[in-house]
Amino acid sequence: MTAPATGPVRRRLTVRGTVQGVGFRPYVHRLAADLALAGFVSNTASGVVIEVEGPPDGVARFCDRLAAQPPPLAAVTGIGLEEVPATGATGSFTIRPSERSPGRTQLPPDTATCADCLRELADPADRRHRHPFITCTHCGPRFTIATAMPYDRAVTTMAGFPMCPDCAREYGDPADRRFHAQPVACPDCGPRLRLVTARDGSDGGGAGRAARDAAALTAARALLAAGRIVAVKGLGGYHLACDATDPRAVATLRGRKERGGKAFAVMCADLATAERIAVLTGAERAALTGPRRPVVLLRRRTGADGPRLADEVCPGSPHVGVMLPYTPVHTLLFGMPGDPPGPRVLVMTSGNRSGEPIVTDDGEALTRLSGLADAWLAHDRPIASPCDDSLLRVRPDGTEQVLRRSRGYVPRPLRLAVPVRAALAMGGDLKNAPCVGEGDHAWFGPHIGDMGDLAALQAAGRVERQLLRLTGVTPALVAADRHPGYHSSRLARRRAVELRAPEPRFVQHHHAHIASAMAEHGLDGTTPVIGVAFDGTGYGDDGTVWGGEVLLADYAGYRRFARLTPAPLPGGDAGVANPCRLALARLWAAGLPWEPHLPSVTACTREELTVLERQLTRQVACVPTSSMGRLFDAVSSLVGVCHRAGYEAQAALELEAAATRAWERETAAYAFGFTTGPGLLECDPAPLLRALLADLRRGTPARVLAARFHRGVARAVREICRHARTATGLGTVALSGGVFANGLLEEECTALLAADGFAVLRHGEVPPNDGGLALGQLLVAAHRPPGRRPPPRAAR
Repeated sequence: MTAPATGPVRRRLTVRGTVQGVGFRPYVHRLAADLALAGFVSNTASGVVIEVEGPPDGVARFCDRLAAQPPPLAAVTGIGLEEVPATGATGSFTIRPSERSPGRTQLPPDTATCADCLRELADPADRRHRHPFITCTHCGPRFTIATAMPYDRAVTTMAGFPMCPDCAREYGDPADRRFHAQPVACPDCGPRLRLVTARDGSDGGGAGRAARDAAALTAARALLAAGRIVAVKGLGGYHLACDATDPRAVATLRGRKERGGKAFAVMCADLATAERIAVLTGAERAALTGPRRPVVLLRRRTGADGPRLADEVCPGSPHVGVMLPYTPVHTLLFGMPGDPPGPRVLVMTSGNRSGEPIVTDDGEALTRLSGLADAWLAHDRPIASPCDDSLLRVRPDGTEQVLRRSRGYVPRPLRLAVPVRAALAMGGDLKNAPCVGEGDHAWFGPHIGDMGDLAALQAAGRVERQLLRLTGVTPALVAADRHPGYHSSRLARRRAVELRAPEPRFVQHHHAHIASAMAEHGLDGTTPVIGVAFDGTGYGDDGTVWGGEVLLADYAGYRRFARLTPAPLPGGDAGVANPCRLALARLWAAGLPWEPHLPSVTACTREELTVLERQLTRQVACVPTSSMGRLFDAVSSLVGVCHRAGYEAQAALELEAAATRAWERETAAYAFGFTTGPGLLECDPAPLLRALLADLRRGTPARVLAARFHRGVARAVREICRHARTATGLGTVALSGGVFANGLLEEECTALLAADGFAVLRHGEVPPNDGGLALGQLLVAAHRPPGRRPPPRAAR
């Protein structure tokens, strides 16, 4: 038996994960000093490397505490440990400069201003009192300022701001909270604020007067109080801000941005203000106040004292998207003690024109936001990576469903249960967010948006290249959606050429949705799942528009088990803006008459009805669609809720809002019909539509019709899954696709399936909509042989 060591020992530790930019090295230094150990710590491309030497019990305690109590923002994924010869060092532990070496470490996301920095911001005796860029190792920008790894000031957009002696002293002091905080600065050496106003204050006809620093904030606050629109530069791009309680200001912003009826997000000055405009649960408070600071969908409070949101903020919706300040600029914009009173709730919407990516460049902001903003509150710290606000809802059980994964999450990786080749997945054309993966990690890029114009395509290229730089992934393959007309799919071919990779692997849209849910839940893909993929549009194997699909799927392939009975989509994608036409097409497919009193009929002009009837009869420009999203649109019009859609999913969102008002009282459900075709179960909405029309004739309120429809869809999902289990023995159901952003539907499906004994996979951190598509593409491409289309595969 070997006797325990009594002399000094030395160990080398390699700590992997999110361990740079989070105060890890000063933490290690303090821990070693507390235990009187010698050695060093250094950043490398592989992670943080530590060599520690001293008495065996001290070294053991060091290793135990390092593993059990890392810094708050760190996410340790592994610690490699090896014994190395002791050098005889005593009492000296140093922080060495970063090493440039092969390997990969992980960059943390941007985080909200911490409590310590907020206290200093408000303290007149502190040298950073009212400093708009106050930060430390526990908070502030990371991803949006980094240009390379390992994460050091020289490879951030702070490189152009030399530190003053006081900041340099803090930066170099291991005992200081700002030790090696790369964005550290103060009023003497940091970025500067400026406010630029339009020459005439309305048409954006060029830059006029300018104010700086405190005067810029004072002027911006006064403009907002006066009902003007200010473009505010944040961490990952510009916002357009106005007083959310001023109906004229909100209407002006909505009109200038051509926003239609789509809801705006708001930023509240503090949690107390948020409580006065919305009803919060404990889990929602935690989401609002956590370091990520996403936009959280909350129930609007009615009839309460305090700030009243203008109706134009979120017209027709029982919910409002709320976030709290997450930068010092935001905090100062709402005002500190002694400042003149100003708005306590601001509309804070992405700084872009509708359909374009968020603006990050100051020069572009003055041109692309011209005519939208009356003034620009900017600063001279460049943004390396655009990063829009994240959006989520909190379920009744306290779990979160992320609907847009961006600031606060990106570039935090997801762990994969099975390793993948180095790959780049492009995502889709809506809610685009690329994803790269290698080994057991996948990294999403920030939300880009819709790929409908050149600016979005250019933004996508910049995001992809930056993501590859920061992760160190060199893709051996590229994956994209199978739709031949998608911009993202065409872009994939160019990316493959640029990367000298083979022909892209094109993945069926709904297979990717199900694979993304499987990957998020850590499935290895050896056993298929029953995948319920409901959305608006996805290119089908037969060249039609899919979207109401139940697949038996693993990563390598899938078999279509059931579908929503198709109906014509008059006008193709262009027809989606007219739910009244979709409703009449659904009635036509079901053999139901267009009765003159129907809301969908009265919403159409006589000429429109004539053209539509001819179009359907002759099947001109009528692609068949099995889309569940389109059925939601059609029913929204049939019950009189929404006939013309000004933005994506408007009709479905308004139908959900109507159903919410009757949900607790109305438990009845409309029934679908089921027929079995050749190897395919058909879910036919014709019986549902007949029952709905009968209720409509009886004068049943729209909210009741909407609730019965939602419950009917959930029961149809349960019925199909029962059929699938009987046929295959499978007991796991994955719910994915944009329709499952509908909280009522997702909760009801989950409850019914769980009661039937199914294991239910639903999305959490990965969006159910097309924002999560790239993860599924990544997994499918990695598990499928080259070729554009996999053979259909039965469940094993």
